[in-house]
Amino acid sequence: MRVLITGGAGFLGSHLTDRFLSEGHEVIAMDNLITGTTDNIAHLAGHPRFMFIKHDVTNYIYVDGPLDAILHFASPASPIDYLELPIQTLKVGALGTHKALGLAKAKGARFLLASTSEVYGDPQVHPQPESYYGHVNPVGPRGVYDEAKRFAEAMTMAYHNYHGLDTRIVRIFNTYGPRMRLRDGRVVPNFIQQALKNEPLTVYGDGSQTRSFQYVSDLVEGVYRLLFSDEVEPVNIGNPGEFTIREFADVVIKLTGSKSPIVYKDLRTRDDPQVRQPDIAKARRVLGWEPLVSLEAGLEQTIPWFREELRRRGEL
Repeated sequence: MRVLITGGAGFLGSHLTDRFLSEGHEVIAMDNLITGTTDNIAHLAGHPRFMFIKHDVTNYIYVDGPLDAILHFASPASPIDYLELPIQTLKVGALGTHKALGLAKAKGARFLLASTSEVYGDPQVHPQPESYYGHVNPVGPRGVYDEAKRFAEAMTMAYHNYHGLDTRIVRIFNTYGPRMRLRDGRVVPNFIQQALKNEPLTVYGDGSQTRSFQYVSDLVEGVYRLLFSDEVEPVNIGNPGEFTIREFADVVIKLTGSKSPIVYKDLRTRDDPQVRQPDIAKARRVLGWEPLVSLEAGLEQTIPWFREELRRRGEL
């Protein structure tokens, strides 16, 4: 296959690129490098089946030659990003998705949208199945990301229903692993860096809010299987192992051998989800997929990458 991955220099996009190349496919990675970095794909320089194009997908997308699949992963994806880049976040969810869908239609390519658990907002149903429509505040601080992805899902289904485009939608739950940005702003990179530096781990709120963390290799496997499946409706890909933020802090401190204390601060934003856990019954049923990597095993592969990256930058 010849595959285009938008956001291909990002955390998830670069791991997907590696997977498709390892399976023998040809990959074009496209990224405007607002939140992605060529460091994530530097190891692919000179690869005979890899090409990188620097481009903003909110503008017309041109790719020479045939495409068999487009995986649309371009978007800021952390609270710090979409608070700093609200317009860009909305534009890539709306205009970027439209441009990528138009390219898929022109090329006769299968299209896979990277959506998110954030479409469920601060959920009132727990765990969250794909049939849940969500509890989202469209004018809250997180609304630009939540609504961008909800619109992207609607646009994708419109292309499927109106144009007959072959589409897939994955709803991704909290994913972590090597190549996360140090300044990502999410709890995994924050806690790991603070612990490695023996700085206080900052917990916002009382630490009772929950998250479900999946290691990046599990996510990549789920996305790969979904692309080659026949499932058109959205599918949750996440690890249903649920931890409070306080419990997660304790795990990070233990695995890093840190002397960091835990400090509590007021929540940074309203609308912060209090619970988050995927119902993955559908993924098990239609993809034969479930996560294989435990939280501790995943962190044991992630922490050394952060340690080395901090040393490279002279911060450790």
